[in-house]
Amino acid sequence: MRSLRIGGRVRRLRQERRLSQSQMAGELGISPSYLNLIESNQRPVTASVLLRLAEKFQIDLGSLSAEEDGRLATDLMEALSDPMFESADVKTTDVRDLAATLPALGQAFVTLYNAYRRGGASDGALGMGDGEGASSSIPSEEVSDFIQRHFNHFPALEEAAESLWVDHGLALFTLQQDLVKVLAERFAVDVEIAATENMRGLLRAYNPLTRRLQLSELLTSPSRTFQLAHQIAFLGFRREIDALVSGGKFSTPEADSLAASALANYFAAAVMAPYARFLEAAKTSRYDTTILKHRFNLSFEQVCHRLTTLRRPGAEGVPFHLIRVDIAGNISKRFSSSGIHIARFGAACPRWNVYDAFATPGMLRVQVSRMPDGSSFFCIARTLTPGGRQVMRGGLPARAGMLAIGLGCPLSHAKELIYADGLSLDDPTIVTPIGVSCRTCNRADCSDRAMPALAQRLIIDENRRGLSTYSIASDS
Repeated sequence: MRSLRIGGRVRRLRQERRLSQSQMAGELGISPSYLNLIESNQRPVTASVLLRLAEKFQIDLGSLSAEEDGRLATDLMEALSDPMFESADVKTTDVRDLAATLPALGQAFVTLYNAYRRGGASDGALGMGDGEGASSSIPSEEVSDFIQRHFNHFPALEEAAESLWVDHGLALFTLQQDLVKVLAERFAVDVEIAATENMRGLLRAYNPLTRRLQLSELLTSPSRTFQLAHQIAFLGFRREIDALVSGGKFSTPEADSLAASALANYFAAAVMAPYARFLEAAKTSRYDTTILKHRFNLSFEQVCHRLTTLRRPGAEGVPFHLIRVDIAGNISKRFSSSGIHIARFGAACPRWNVYDAFATPGMLRVQVSRMPDGSSFFCIARTLTPGGRQVMRGGLPARAGMLAIGLGCPLSHAKELIYADGLSLDDPTIVTPIGVSCRTCNRADCSDRAMPALAQRLIIDENRRGLSTYSIASDS
């Protein structure tokens, strides 16, 4: 374990327990002066002190992760890159200090800015109206943060999925039929594959009064199996889901419902790809998504999602990040276990290969990329058209929204993936310089820059033109 500078989180923990520095120092077996240096980030929290923190105060070490500070600092920098803060002269060091010492305040600022971006910063949303006002939180963002805090791994749901396999003798190659049988025998639910015209635009419809589950004929085989398992999650494992939702402390009923749906999706993926078997297959095939698709009857997107959940202590897979975007650049799903920071507000860096994937539909793209801080990643990406989106209207097919999935890991893990074969990973000529977004990226030599960087002075010279309209002033 590395030495960590997480003084703000330690101080917050002490204050929540209503302890003085002397009292907490006594519990940890260190001097009050040393604890004071830790809380002011003048000394790191060593592994031994960190372990005593976990033991004495019964906390999850993940809650003290320095990675969380880094992610919060990136979110803050992205928010502060808004032109409205142009005159604030906020330095990168200021943001890092805030994330490290006052994380709750930093997160509150991000939440407020998020509400502003989504149009929620009205008088009512900010609590200044006559009534109670709407919540300033956005359910999808709350759920994304919740999943990120858990590193997209939920042991209770993994255990629930494994118990379903054991209790009902499920088999991989007859899983869809087996789940239909489980619904019928355990929950008295009949399953019907319904005609499109009877589904009224729905892909799945469950009636708790008649105990009938209807699935659209437009769903692919993997999607049908997924929806069957999703329904079993709510019928058979609602207690486990509700316990996790309650622990998330969401601010609105809408966020509660969205989180419950996301957790049911997690359970469904765990049923379709049992943890131990899927991890072994992933490692044996060297994370070949095609093999995993066919072996477990999954879609490409389902394979990518499941790969991000392999975080069981002592039985971990490659740490992946995942991003899903549409052709307009909107990010609809994001999760990072690789350490990469994904844009949270507005436009992201167009150099990520997940955007290049739209130029070659159906073809898998490979990229070695490097962030401005020097961290490097190996990424694959390809487009997908979700099953059931293309519906006939008036005799003509409606537009099917194309999406792209990006899956990546730290470059240090690239050799574990079959897609890195034949690449000279240490060759600097194959590296694509990327960033989080233009406003937070200080690269001066980027031809794709769409707006000036926040942290550097802009010079417009009518007699000169560089790679971008936004030439960045030299320090010289």
